[in-house]
Amino acid sequence: MTASTAKRAPRQVPKQARPTPSLVVRSITREQHEQWAANRTCSFLQLPGWADVKREWTHESLGWFDGELLVGAGLVLYRWIPKLKKALAYLPEGPDVDWLCGRPVDDWLVPLIGHVQAAGAFSLKLGVNLVARSWNNNALKGAVGPGARLRDVEPTSVNMHALGIRDWLLATGWQQRAAATGFGDVQPRYVFQVDLRGQSEASLLSNMNQLWRRNVKKAEKAGVTVRVGSRAELAAFHEVYVETARRDHFTPRPLAYFERMWDALGEHLRLYLAELPGASKPGAAAIYVRVGGHAWYSYGASTTADRDARPSNAMQWRMMLDALADGADVYDLRGISDTLDEEDPLFGLIRFKLGTGGEAVELLGEFDYAVQPTLARVFDLYLRRK
Repeated sequence: MTASTAKRAPRQVPKQARPTPSLVVRSITREQHEQWAANRTCSFLQLPGWADVKREWTHESLGWFDGELLVGAGLVLYRWIPKLKKALAYLPEGPDVDWLCGRPVDDWLVPLIGHVQAAGAFSLKLGVNLVARSWNNNALKGAVGPGARLRDVEPTSVNMHALGIRDWLLATGWQQRAAATGFGDVQPRYVFQVDLRGQSEASLLSNMNQLWRRNVKKAEKAGVTVRVGSRAELAAFHEVYVETARRDHFTPRPLAYFERMWDALGEHLRLYLAELPGASKPGAAAIYVRVGGHAWYSYGASTTADRDARPSNAMQWRMMLDALADGADVYDLRGISDTLDEEDPLFGLIRFKLGTGGEAVELLGEFDYAVQPTLARVFDLYLRRK
């Protein structure tokens, strides 16, 4: 799928041509949603507690029912337009349904569209959280060069079922924004992951490149220790995070946001602090989240002063080992740009993560459906101008 293809407005299949879906979507309680998610591996953005983090949105937990059997769930966030009583409906990295179970995609999405339309949504955005393509470490290193882009490199693995879902979406009125910088839409389309299945501490270390192994040992010799912190120590994380934001030129989230994350995600979230002897603040700090078999390096920060002691490498190594001990199948270092050009400032994102021995992954990503096309078009123009 090329960027130009993604930009084209696809042909919309008339509703009467679609089969009647066999599933029904209706509101479920938070308790029902929590029970569903308790034994699932889904995005932490689809946990019912995530609604407590995104307080600027209203929210609703939805269930997909086959008769009386709950077969899927999702957290939908509503951003309302003042005075119009109309909303953008958004399911970040959701819904949590089995896209590959053999059910027609219509069964999942037609009743969802009907439900959010009745709730007042003029537009629906969702994230199909499936791997579409992946590139192993050797393929990535071999493709690095002037002007190189990940999207142009032959993948080492392709999920044809996922690409079939993308084709269906684009053929039935859904649209996907072109990712000019490779990051995607709201959530990243390209991420970097380490497969933990069948791994041991020794194999994980041997899969790292020589620089990473050297830096892990350098941190150990420098006396860097990594520990799990408390809620009260989010302030120490935030101090380093704000320093990182100034250095890397992004707008930091307030401390209250991370306190809400802590309270909302509970046992799913841990704070890691990498400390040097005698230092007044952590040399590096990160927020780790795990849901079922998936662990994420969600937010990270580091100081410039302590960089030579390599606290970031030590912290990543500890989190990776803890993810393995937690029983996770995947350690996810989250978003990367798709640039493989060493002269591009964004290449640093992938350069650091390449050393872990993992792989680049393209997720199917986010798609938009215009429930009320005229209003959705006006809103899109407003966002572009803003």
